Amino acid sequence: MPLAARPLSGSNVRGSVQSRGIASRSRVPRCSRQHRHTQTVQAAKTADGPSVAIVGVTGAVGQEFLRVLKDRDFPYSSLKMLASGRSAGKKFHYEGEEHTIEETSESSFKGVDIALFSAGGSISKKLGPIASDAGCTVVDNSSAFRMTEGVPLVIPEVNPEAMKGMRYGQGGIIANPNCSTIIALMAVTPLHRAAKVKRMVISTYQAASGAGQAAMDELELQTSEVLQGKKEITKNIFPFQYAFNLFSHNSPMTENGYNEEEMKMVKETKKIWGNHDVNITATCIRVPIMRAHAESINLEFDRDVSEEEVMLQMIAIFVVSHGCAC
Repeated sequence: MPLAARPLSGSNVRGSVQSRGIASRSRVPRCSRQHRHTQTVQAAKTADGPSVAIVGVTGAVGQEFLRVLKDRDFPYSSLKMLASGRSAGKKFHYEGEEHTIEETSESSFKGVDIALFSAGGSISKKLGPIASDAGCTVVDNSSAFRMTEGVPLVIPEVNPEAMKGMRYGQGGIIANPNCSTIIALMAVTPLHRAAKVKRMVISTYQAASGAGQAAMDELELQTSEVLQGKKEITKNIFPFQYAFNLFSHNSPMTENGYNEEEMKMVKETKKIWGNHDVNITATCIRVPIMRAHAESINLEFDRDVSEEEVMLQMIAIFVVSHGCAC
């Protein structure tokens, strides 16, 4: 993806850089796997691997968990598929084996080493601590524990040291940051390490996938309804028409005039960096596309930064841009 970077003139701006890029899905497309040069661990199912549970396996993120486990050849000895009571008993095929989906309950985590949670904040708050007390290491995708004191908020490529001392199968909760925070800090952190960021101005353009499978389904339905000229558009997920429209992120507004999504970026960045002095403002917009959020980020540093220095640091970022038709 192109990166435009140049020092900005003006006596009141020092070491600023403007960058623009699109965050594609984190996994490398199947057609290009043979070109990867990353180190992988031993094959997926292995007798001495950890036992893994997926909480919310039928959702969009739960399905992505499974795809990432496969893409990364993540070693596991057993895999437990957990979801709501509505899905309990359904059969599910994964990696050549048939699994039966179980209803998530307080007893679901006995003998489980790692649980990947993406079933909503209320489920995480209720069952996350129970799973941890049972010796299960919880990786939670919701906002339930992100700002909880003592719970590490982790982007592995940014602050893996926050998990120091944790071992799977010994309990504990690891919080996963907001998707927009991850995208921003993956790009900005290498620059922040080279020259401290004083100010961040972030604009996000967020796809339907961030609101789950139901939002993706409704966007597809609304698009069809609009193109057919229907006067009444289905609006079960968002209060506004989503197809062919833009609106402020659907999270609630806060007293300071920012919506919750915007404030998540502010608070989470400060926690992950361990820096409460950085000034951050964010504008988060929902856009009518299925997948792949985009962000525009303007930075001010504590010293002058050249274009060459910026580009040198940005080499550390692995960006995949593809037009594969496989």
